[in-house]
Amino acid sequence: MGHYARLARREGADAPPTIIVNTCTVTAEAERQARQAIRRAHRQNPQARIIVTGCASERAPDSWRALPGVSQVVANGTKLNPASWGVEAGAAPGLPPSRHTRALLQVQQGCDHRCTFCIIPFGRGAARSLPQDEIITRARALAEAGHVELVLTGVDIASWQESGRSLGALCQTLLDSVPDIARLRLSSIDPTLLDIHIGDRALWQLLAEEPRFMPHLHLSLQAGADLILKRMKRRHLTENVRKLVQQVRRLRPDTGFGADLIAGFPTETDALFEEGYRFIEELGLPFLHVFPYSERPGTPAARMPALPRALRQERAARLRQLGYTNRDAFLARFVGRETEVLMETPTRGHTPEFAAFELDALSPERPGIPAGLQPEKLHRFRVTRVADGKLHGVPLSLRPGDPHP
Repeated sequence: MGHYARLARREGADAPPTIIVNTCTVTAEAERQARQAIRRAHRQNPQARIIVTGCASERAPDSWRALPGVSQVVANGTKLNPASWGVEAGAAPGLPPSRHTRALLQVQQGCDHRCTFCIIPFGRGAARSLPQDEIITRARALAEAGHVELVLTGVDIASWQESGRSLGALCQTLLDSVPDIARLRLSSIDPTLLDIHIGDRALWQLLAEEPRFMPHLHLSLQAGADLILKRMKRRHLTENVRKLVQQVRRLRPDTGFGADLIAGFPTETDALFEEGYRFIEELGLPFLHVFPYSERPGTPAARMPALPRALRQERAARLRQLGYTNRDAFLARFVGRETEVLMETPTRGHTPEFAAFELDALSPERPGIPAGLQPEKLHRFRVTRVADGKLHGVPLSLRPGDPHP
């Protein structure tokens, strides 16, 4: 949002404030909350200039433009262009100059697939890849600005390609071209990208051999029952995912797996839910992102026999609880071991596997932060315990009772 703020910047102390609402259309609830935020912003700041952008407003710009206080709707395709916001091109740098721990680097936009539940292609359009040279330029600027970790993002990053080069080749080129990238991580990916028969061989090589490529894969799984996956028009089945996870764990046993899951998809019987539940339990995926199914008008799934909302919520809660169990079992393997943490605050950060980490006090008498432990830096720790869904530990050079460095 800082980038949008710079794009919408107005000169002069007397200029009215500008409020930017970046909308999401993944669920009906996301759209409802965005409309609610706009109405609340107008009530609290009636003089403010409200600008709306994002996927929801892309689908129905007139309805968003009609909301109270909205002065402009900026299209997704032009929202990074300063001219779209009424400012001079030189007034809005393409990358944030401020120093942050982790930076998101978009490499792709749009999607060519038509999953039966998804409205995103109508908001983001067809899949299109950013040129590799442009990505490298942005990555270099982010690294020079002090970002320790880059996360490649997009609607469907698995579809990135240029002149026959795949996402894995892009990742390797980024690491070779920008040696200051200490960590490179992928955001959510389609499991077909890593199918052991037809997947991206360059990514397999990175997973096996490259320590700067993070052992963390967040799979766009969506369901754990084959019949539901087929009704969703997903491109994978459970056996594809099972083999993928097994192969990755052979290469890097401690890889942290995440997964997006939809609970209560239309036609999901009790038996199909239990089948999916057992599949997630079998794989032991630790970082689950669970959504109760939400109808999106205009999608094929919205015309399928729907489940009661209470049942969707109940199934989502069960999957989340399973995720917590899997997560704690996964984290327990790190107790007593060393790990490298990117500290985002003086006391908290994330491991390469994207496990949350929190600094433990060296002793009850000395609860403070040890000297030399800086945020926005990589530090090594010894993991002492698991609590509240996080790893806890002390700096590797220190043990309880040791003096501060």
